[in-house]
Amino acid sequence: MSDAPAGPKPGKIKVLLELVKFEHSIFALPYAFIGALYGAKAARVAIDSVTLAGEVHHPWWVVYSLDGPGWPSWTALLWVTVAMVAARAVAFVINRAVDKEIDARNPRTSGRAVPAGLIKAWELWLFAAFMLATYLHAVFQLAPVTHSLWPIPLAMFLVYPYLKRFTPFAHFWLGACLGLGAVGGWAAVGGTLADPAPWLLGAAVAIWTAGFDIIYATQDVECDVRDHVHSVPADFGIARALLVTRATHVAAVVLFAAGGVLAGAGWSYFAGVAVAGILLAYENAIISPDDLSRVDAAFFTVNGMVAVAVLIGAVADRLLIG
Repeated sequence: MSDAPAGPKPGKIKVLLELVKFEHSIFALPYAFIGALYGAKAARVAIDSVTLAGEVHHPWWVVYSLDGPGWPSWTALLWVTVAMVAARAVAFVINRAVDKEIDARNPRTSGRAVPAGLIKAWELWLFAAFMLATYLHAVFQLAPVTHSLWPIPLAMFLVYPYLKRFTPFAHFWLGACLGLGAVGGWAAVGGTLADPAPWLLGAAVAIWTAGFDIIYATQDVECDVRDHVHSVPADFGIARALLVTRATHVAAVVLFAAGGVLAGAGWSYFAGVAVAGILLAYENAIISPDDLSRVDAAFFTVNGMVAVAVLIGAVADRLLIG
């Protein structure tokens, strides 16, 4: 089945929103907020210790990024959101442009904007340039450490679409791209990257993402084998691929819990992680090598709920415990 809707061609805005899968932000954005919630808490502790030592003048970003007893300011959260959405948009443009020939040969993806000719090349790259400028502007409103690290996510996004030509483990690279959201959110509000907590949270996001991307790839096994595109399902078979997903999701729950311990999280956060674990168990239960009919439910619905569950747990934790 093609992704293209029936009827007349949609407007350019609708085409662009479909191209960048704006709604998929629900997978990564909650973890950037979680990173910011606990990064702000860690930053406030560090700042208070400096203040007690006699330093009373704080740089601009402290006032701008932190609010109250170690909360990220609404302004900081706004710019984190803008940076995440804009960076994802650039990533999707790159991915769609690089994969246009592969997408055109796959009945499931042939209706996407680029292979279907719904958008011109100059429109695509103009949009990418605008979103890149938006990303850079947002980054430079955040803590100074992000000002030198901004190329890293873009470089990783650029590499990703080419990896599937060479290795079945591109799922894990994609996961690392999303995992940077938690690390970036932590750093954006002044949390130190010497702290292992954001890296464990980022690793949890990375391995969770790899697991559900493997499920998503089961839809394209025949086309991937034909086109020499590597994925875990295409290279190792669907049954083994789903076993890998189960292992990664168990590991993700463990890493979320470990990251919470190091971040000083309370019981509400771990309750959110427990709910996420139950949802992941359900996700894996409704998919089998003999029945892939609920891949969309597993990929879109359940994973969105997983991200929201962990975020709600983190917000409740900060509200109840601080």
